[in-house]
Amino acid sequence: MSKFRKVVPISGLVAALASMGAHAQGSITLYGIADSALLFTNKSLDAQTGGNAGKRFALVDSGLSPSQFGLTGTEDLGAGLKAKFKLESGISMVNGGFNDSNGNLFGRQAWLALSGTFGELKAGLQFSPFFTAIHATDTRGYSNFVSGLVTYADNVFVTGAFNANAVSYTSPELAGFQGSAMLALGGQAGDFQAGRQYSASLQYHNGPLLVDAGFYDGNAGGTAQTPVPSTQAFVGRMIGISYSFGTVTASAAVVNYKVSNSFNDYVYSAGLRYQVAPQLALDSGIYVTVDRNDHANRSVMGAFGAQYFLSKRTTLYGQVGVVDNHGRMNTGLTVNGALFGVSGTTVGSNVGIRHLF
Repeated sequence: MSKFRKVVPISGLVAALASMGAHAQGSITLYGIADSALLFTNKSLDAQTGGNAGKRFALVDSGLSPSQFGLTGTEDLGAGLKAKFKLESGISMVNGGFNDSNGNLFGRQAWLALSGTFGELKAGLQFSPFFTAIHATDTRGYSNFVSGLVTYADNVFVTGAFNANAVSYTSPELAGFQGSAMLALGGQAGDFQAGRQYSASLQYHNGPLLVDAGFYDGNAGGTAQTPVPSTQAFVGRMIGISYSFGTVTASAAVVNYKVSNSFNDYVYSAGLRYQVAPQLALDSGIYVTVDRNDHANRSVMGAFGAQYFLSKRTTLYGQVGVVDNHGRMNTGLTVNGALFGVSGTTVGSNVGIRHLF
């Protein structure tokens, strides 16, 4: 997602090295998102019984976008070659703790990279190509309330989102095509397969048309243990498409989460986004989940959202959603506050404010 950033020149470093002759130019950027909302649901999950605990009204973190702050830097090495880094932390606007991450200080991203005409090589904690491919054609832009991000987290939590011990390569765009591949090493001596994760994606972009496909295969175990478990064993596949008709963008996708010794969910989604005016955007989406191992386990989730831009950085938003669960399906409405739901129909909404810096 895009972020508005404040660039801070490394003036102190430049001054210190000035007497040493010529040096590469660089910059460090501080950026972030602060987002909180009031959430209401007419049902909520009782973690002890699995039943309905009743209505819920609460202040929650990250109603639309994940609250976060980070540092990113770039150094021009010459001849088109650049060195980059990123350190990104998820934070909670409700209690000041960690959130929307793997639970570590910089639990969203922490990597180094080299980029040039050959593409980009990256090493460290990073998003998988599978995770970013779903985001590219998600009709609600990975909103924390009723979107492809909710069905992702409901199926495999943060596995594939925050990949530790990872090395990746992203190609330059050629004739509209761009590919990406990642390998995360489990790091366990004597067992290469423990905790091993790999992923790939291929994107085609031609004017208003975007087609995206992604794959993920991850094993349990390994040495990259984090406060929030991120090595759920699963195989993921997806294909999505979006097309813009002026101010209206239509999107559709199919995502498969095949979890080891468990469910085999297919999520079918479609929706529209309409930029009514520079200050106002509307979107809607529907997500149908079916467990191919047991078709009695299914859910239908849908939402309508509105964003009003007070400025380039500050947005007021409101969202209304509904989910209907059958069998053992427990799809919730939002990543924060209601990730898992109860059987039957649940209705919810949130209103909030987001500020980018």
